[in-house]
Amino acid sequence: MRLTIVGCSGSMPGADSAASCYLIEHEGVRVVLDMGNGAAGALQQYADLETIDAIFLSHLHADHCLDACAFVVWHRYSPRSGGPVPIYGPAGTRERLAAAYEQPESDLADVFDFRAATSGGTVQIGGLKFRFARTNHPVETYAIRVSIGAATLTYSADTGICDELVELARGSDLLVCEAAQPEGDSTYPPDLHLTGSQAGEHAAAAGVGRLVLTHIPPWVDAQAQFAAARAIFPGTELARPGATYDL
Repeated sequence: MRLTIVGCSGSMPGADSAASCYLIEHEGVRVVLDMGNGAAGALQQYADLETIDAIFLSHLHADHCLDACAFVVWHRYSPRSGGPVPIYGPAGTRERLAAAYEQPESDLADVFDFRAATSGGTVQIGGLKFRFARTNHPVETYAIRVSIGAATLTYSADTGICDELVELARGSDLLVCEAAQPEGDSTYPPDLHLTGSQAGEHAAAAGVGRLVLTHIPPWVDAQAQFAAARAIFPGTELARPGATYDL
C-alpha cells in the first residue's frame, strides 16, 4: 500500500500545501482520506479523479471536507465521470455538502453514494480494510486505520488527547498525526488539537513504527512542533505535499 500526502496544512490551505488530503493506493484501488480546501486541484497531480474508488471524510470542518464540492463540479460536467462515488462520513455529511455546494434540499445522489462512518465500524475496499474510532474533537470526528495484510497506517484526523486514537493506532507501521497546537499555548480551547509533544506521546504509547506530523497551521512553527515530537518519539518526520510512504 502507498500513502501520498496530497495536502497537510492545518485549519486552512498554506502557501505551499492544500488542507488535509491523503491518497491511499493498493493494486489499482485508490481511496482518498479527507478533501480539505485546495485538495481537489492538488489531488490531480497524483491520480485522475475518475479513478477514485471512495472518499472518507473524517469530519465536517471546512479544512477536511470542503473540496468535495469541487468533486461535485468535476463529476457533473466532465465527460469522463462515472456513477456515484461512495463517500463515508459522520452524521450530516449529505446535508453539509449539499448546503456548501448549492442548497440544502439537494441530495447530491448523482455524485455521491453517502455511507455512514461509525466508531468501531469497518469497511473493505478491494484488499484494503478501514476501521474508525471517534476522536476527542468538538464535532463528530473519526480517526482511520488502514490495513492490508500486516501493513498498517493510522490517520489521527483532528483530536485532542485521545486514548481511543492510541488504541486504534496500536502497532501501526505509520501514524499520520496532527500537531496543530503550539507548545505551551493556553489560548486554544481544550480537547481541540495536539501539541507536537502530545503527538509524540501518542505515537510512543501506541508503539508505532514511524510518526508523521501533519495538520500544522501556517501560523505555527512546524520545526518547533517537529522538535517537540522528536524529543519524545525519535522516529518522527514532518509531512510534506507529494511525500510517499510504501508499506
